[in-house]
Amino acid sequence: MSTLTKPNHIGRKISRIRELRDMKQDALALAMGTNQQTISMIENSEEIDDEKLKEVAIALGVSVEAIKNFSEEAVLNIIGNTYHDSNVVNGGTAHTCNFNPLDKVVELYERLVLAEREKVQYLDRLLKGK
Repeated sequence: MSTLTKPNHIGRKISRIRELRDMKQDALALAMGTNQQTISMIENSEEIDDEKLKEVAIALGVSVEAIKNFSEEAVLNIIGNTYHDSNVVNGGTAHTCNFNPLDKVVELYERLVLAEREKVQYLDRLLKGK
């Protein structure tokens, strides 16, 4: 059956997300602690139980909802809205960064410092018996 007649084929959605993440079935199998044949069976399944779907989502680094709501059309819309004709004409090299990478480094540093402070405070409370 085609994807057009079965838009909620979870296995196909998993397969497309895996491919978009440039991941082979073997890599997904390794991340899930299983084998490639199992991944092939999952990707050919129209429905998957919630627990297995959660395992797949974690291994792919996406949410269960992202898998359930995945649509090829949405991906194409995102690509179409992200890359403009001028970028394609120029070989796709005219990318613009919409954030300052240094800001992200500073933000990460601040988050790490905060996490370390929280650890120290927690350990102090433990040592004081509170």
